Amino acid sequence: MDAAPAPATRGRHLLDGAFVLALLTVSIVGGWGLLAPPALLATTLGRPQPAPKPPAVVAELPPRPPLRVEPAPPPLPTWPKTVTGQVLDGERRPVAGASVVVGGREHRAGADGTFALESPPPDATLLVKAPGFERARVRPVPGPVEVMLRPHTARAAYLTYYGVGDRGIRGRVLDMLARTELNAVVIDVKGDRGWIVYRTEIPEALAAGAQGPGTLRDFDALMADLKARGVYTIARIVVFKDNVLARHRPDWAVIDTRTGAPWVDNEKLAWVDPFREEVWDYNLAIAREAVRRGFDEVQFDYVRFPTDGRLGAARYARPNTRQTRLPAVTGFLARARRELGAMGAFVAADVFGYTAFNENDTDIGQRIEELAPHLDYLSPMVYPSGYQRGIPGYRNPVEHPYEVVRESVRLIRQRSAPASVRVRPWLQDFRDYAFDRRPFGVAEIRAQMKGALDAGAAGWMLWNPRNDYTGAALQQKEALAAR
Repeated sequence: MDAAPAPATRGRHLLDGAFVLALLTVSIVGGWGLLAPPALLATTLGRPQPAPKPPAVVAELPPRPPLRVEPAPPPLPTWPKTVTGQVLDGERRPVAGASVVVGGREHRAGADGTFALESPPPDATLLVKAPGFERARVRPVPGPVEVMLRPHTARAAYLTYYGVGDRGIRGRVLDMLARTELNAVVIDVKGDRGWIVYRTEIPEALAAGAQGPGTLRDFDALMADLKARGVYTIARIVVFKDNVLARHRPDWAVIDTRTGAPWVDNEKLAWVDPFREEVWDYNLAIAREAVRRGFDEVQFDYVRFPTDGRLGAARYARPNTRQTRLPAVTGFLARARRELGAMGAFVAADVFGYTAFNENDTDIGQRIEELAPHLDYLSPMVYPSGYQRGIPGYRNPVEHPYEVVRESVRLIRQRSAPASVRVRPWLQDFRDYAFDRRPFGVAEIRAQMKGALDAGAAGWMLWNPRNDYTGAALQQKEALAAR
């Protein structure tokens, strides 16, 4: 067992421990002073004070340019309360009866081409038109207006309901429009059976089933292409021959007294009653839609009473006489001209070639003197083959295509002279069917064209039921440009 330490030895141990502790404390404090960050060395035990801000540096900026205030653009001109003007042709002759359309209303110029409009919409564009001329648009000006119209001679080919939907046929006609003198096209909007070529939005037409098997889905693209080419577009609408509507609404149809069912012609197609204004409304709705789709002109075909079939068995809403037929046809056309003219469109009607020679209504409700005041264009079907009984001086019309067309156009122009209507005939581009079945080729077609223009026609339209046209009869665009 160890012995207990002496008291002196315990005291020395206490002094040594205190010395070591003091030395350790000095070492720690000294090391902390050397290693601590400056920011901690500056910290005091009191409330921390914010660091002193550096002195502000004032930068010398370049002088600011003076503020430029752009003047407000001048206000666009507006029409005065009363707008006056005159419509002239290229030779500065007055265009009598020219139309000025603004604000959904059509105004007519006087015999001297002058017009006056009261309180038109201040910023509206005037649309000025006359048959035989291109339409013109006039923006507001503060003073009187002088409008110069450029002449327009339409030279058209026809596309049937099925032809316009066939890519090959359509492409062939479009190619002719690009290469030849053709500058217009007639398109079946509502063809002989009552079918509408594009997707219609007319409720009665949809209910009737008028959206037929040949509906063209890309119709708007076709119209845009035609407009880009500068092609004049004509909507053909078959009016009173309408198998679809007659079957859907037999109360609007011509009725067969033998059966009580809709009466049919030799093609077994039903007709609607020209006396029924519901039929007028239906066709005018289709016409207005065609104008909204971009057509320049609406051309009404079969705007007449039937000519074939069991005519004695046909029953109408009123007695079928000359005294009743003419008011029915002219009443429809008057409404069409009033409504479509206010939309800026031209209105035309197809008529039989014999109307040029017959003083009566040809038993179909067509007489030039009564029709002309309600139309921009009269379109007689002056096919030589159509004059099956000949005409004065020509027993066999197919042997005289120039003379037949010239005389027909001349007489219609003479009989319609008091009106501003122009004559643009249909010409035959198909084999004869009434005399000797001769083909109509380049010579016959060119003879008809010359006969029409020599008689003062405002152009012509070629008819071929298969849309197979004689391109060699047409002048090439390069030849026309070289003149």
